[in-house]
Amino acid sequence: MSSGRQHTPDSPGVGALPPLCVDLDGTLVRTDTLVESALDMLTAAPWRLFPMLARLRAGRAPLKAYLAAHGPIDPAALPYPARFLEYLKAQRAAGRRLVLVTAAPRATAERVASHLGLFDEVLASDDTRNLKGPAKRDRLVERFGRGGFDYAGDARADVPVWAACREAVLVNPGPGVEAATRRVARVSQVFADRPGGPGPYLKAMRLHHWLKNLLVFVPLIAAHRIGDLVAWGTLLTAWLAFGLTASSVYLLNDLLDLRADRAHPVKRNRPLASGNLSVVHAALMVPALLGAALLVAAPLPPRFLALLGVYYLCTLAYSLRLKRVMVVDVLLLAWVYVLRVLAGTAAVKISLSFWLFAFAMFIFLSLAMVKRHAELCRFKLAGAPVPAGRGYRTDDLGVLSTLGTAAGYLAVLVLALYLNSPDVRALYHRPEWLWALCPLVIYWVSRLWLLAGRGDLEDDPLLFTLTDRASYLAGAIGALVILYAT
Repeated sequence: MSSGRQHTPDSPGVGALPPLCVDLDGTLVRTDTLVESALDMLTAAPWRLFPMLARLRAGRAPLKAYLAAHGPIDPAALPYPARFLEYLKAQRAAGRRLVLVTAAPRATAERVASHLGLFDEVLASDDTRNLKGPAKRDRLVERFGRGGFDYAGDARADVPVWAACREAVLVNPGPGVEAATRRVARVSQVFADRPGGPGPYLKAMRLHHWLKNLLVFVPLIAAHRIGDLVAWGTLLTAWLAFGLTASSVYLLNDLLDLRADRAHPVKRNRPLASGNLSVVHAALMVPALLGAALLVAAPLPPRFLALLGVYYLCTLAYSLRLKRVMVVDVLLLAWVYVLRVLAGTAAVKISLSFWLFAFAMFIFLSLAMVKRHAELCRFKLAGAPVPAGRGYRTDDLGVLSTLGTAAGYLAVLVLALYLNSPDVRALYHRPEWLWALCPLVIYWVSRLWLLAGRGDLEDDPLLFTLTDRASYLAGAIGALVILYAT
């Protein structure tokens, strides 16, 4: 890439306007490239943590050089602020000189600049100089002269640079940054397209997925203890503990899957992948949410705590490796559903029913497979390749459909055997009416798989069920049948 014509400190640049100097992290990209480099490197090679820490002890410049060499970022996968990028393209088209100036390593800055093709020059950190704050200001004043450049940034570290520039451009400024900048510089443009407040944090926690944790209430209902208010309170605590634990794992999974999510047609809109949530903040939320879950679960029985720990370890193993292993991934997904039911029995000390366990295992295996089937079907309908490391190909759709529907119908078989058992005759006055449940479950399983095959199932199948009118109708009819049979 050409470095362009050299300027003297008194030369404002080509044309009537001085050069526009643009920061990288948080400004040109909606993330921190240093943190993402570290994350990419540690995900691929965790043992590099120790040499990374050794470089950090020697200073930020050696650390940045090490990460640039061992954790190179993919500039095409980075989240760019659309409106600001269009502004830069317009400035470039008008003949204005653009300079990328950043505390990131030169190798990283060069990759981004080469990808975008907008910049005439790159100024970046090297092995001895960390180009941030006052150091960046001094370098720009040395290069263009005080007041001889405009500067686009986002953070408090940029305030000294704005104090030495002609005009300031703010891109998604942090809290208090705009006010601090206006005290020292003339602000010409403010680009703010990152949602503020708790929205991105709550969305990243995937609170709607907490609906799946309602499974902890199933054993209480199945045991005909609906009137036990103390047990309901205990299970509400268990539900909250599972929710906080699940959110911790979801965030960790999003951190590990960041690059893949940005290439996904739907997941690219998640808070982390889109850059609406800081990678650093997400990393801090992972242990914070897990700690909160343990505090909430502390008063519950030890067996519940043990099952919560098993759930966390299983979901962690799934996120780190097992979601890439075909068949094992769906078995583990089914198991973590079942774990919620088992945890409900442990929280209120209800004996585990063999029938409930067997039915749950098969029905959740069918749901896990329909989830994978729906994902593959979306890729096939979009004509997009399945991301590497997923464990499946679009050729597997037929096999998954066969296995998944078989698992769903095995759940119906378990239900039928249960309805013919002595347990039912002891619990219900009109047990023969319960046979109406079998065609209802057959209808629900069959409809779910038909929708998945058409590409109409876009979310987790259990969440889809909780928002699907036909599923609610089937559930209401089933509830009436059970009430009449009781």
